[in-house]
Amino acid sequence: MSSSMGRYQWLLVALLSANFGVVFFDRNVFGYLTSFIQPDLNLSNFQIGNIASAFSFSWAIAGLGMGSLVDRFGRRKLMLVSATVVFSMASVLSGLASGFAWLLGARLLMGIAEGGIMPITQTLIAAEVPHERRGLAQGVTQNFGSNLIANTLGPVIIVWMAISFGWRNAFFLAAVPGVIMAVLIAALVREPATVAPVSGRGSFSAAIRDRSMLLCIAISTLLVAYLVVFFTFGPLYLIRVRGFDQRHMSFIMSSFGVASMAVAFLVPGSSDRFGRKPVIIVASLLGLALPFGMLFTTGTQLVPIIACIAVGAALSGVFPLAMATIPSELVGPNKTATALSLTMGISEILGGVLAPSVAGKVADLKGLSMTLWMVAGLVVAIIVLATLLRETAPAVLRRRREGIIQSPT
Repeated sequence: MSSSMGRYQWLLVALLSANFGVVFFDRNVFGYLTSFIQPDLNLSNFQIGNIASAFSFSWAIAGLGMGSLVDRFGRRKLMLVSATVVFSMASVLSGLASGFAWLLGARLLMGIAEGGIMPITQTLIAAEVPHERRGLAQGVTQNFGSNLIANTLGPVIIVWMAISFGWRNAFFLAAVPGVIMAVLIAALVREPATVAPVSGRGSFSAAIRDRSMLLCIAISTLLVAYLVVFFTFGPLYLIRVRGFDQRHMSFIMSSFGVASMAVAFLVPGSSDRFGRKPVIIVASLLGLALPFGMLFTTGTQLVPIIACIAVGAALSGVFPLAMATIPSELVGPNKTATALSLTMGISEILGGVLAPSVAGKVADLKGLSMTLWMVAGLVVAIIVLATLLRETAPAVLRRRREGIIQSPT
């Protein structure tokens, strides 16, 4: 395979990035609508956190099971199309919810449908994109569409819909793009050929005992906890603590997505050239600007808080590196889906399930500001773990080997 990406590879990245954007759009809709849903259904912060946790739990279980099925039976395209249709239907059920139990069940179903989508998606990318461009391709796939559709357009569109037509219709709207993406993927994406193991790569059992794989699982867990807590309780904090109205809240939350679109290219692409480890550390340090900016800027001026969130969005570029790129560089191609689903599944169970419930309880007891202190603590832990990673970027390793060969003995 050539080290450059051809027309089909870019088409694949664009389609799968857009599809994951729709997936994340549906995932984040609940957070954007909590200020509407909570009084209407009489939900506590703890119940809000439990709904977010339940979604993450079913997402994780589905993701763990889907990875091994994909590696064993293939049929990635069919599984991806089917899951996309089902999660769209689950969004409709969310809009029909009459209480806590119904909404909890609808989000559980959506998590089951969505859980395997990213492992399947990144496996398709790994099968089609050369190693030298894999960081960029997987970064764009996981981050660009999700930030454009879910984090930039999502809060503005969904909050506008909820204000104008009610929160239930906002859920109904969120179902439409998934059906469209399912049709496009069925028509334009090809099933990749089965690949043989690549010599020089460690086996899956060896990789799972590798320090960098375990660190990736830990970092991914913290990243998921960070994102779920921020998107679940950030909107409530902005409205109830900082005094922004719902429309201004939507613009502030949207700024995270705008900045993250640039990060989708910059952070993973830089890691292809400069290395995974240093780029993760720098991006994570910048990530502290988000919680501290929300906590320490004052008043209802938009510019200061948006600037801090934009800088802090650099952390979003770490997601594909820890969840997909580094794990895929530690295992053979035939075990990529299993490795990715393990990384994503465990991170969802530990980070996505536990964190929002804990944050919700803390918010009820100590106030919503404490959820942002939780976010800051999660980022600090990511920085510490990132310093222990071993470098896996092919270009960096090649330069190191060439330097050893060329150096005098």
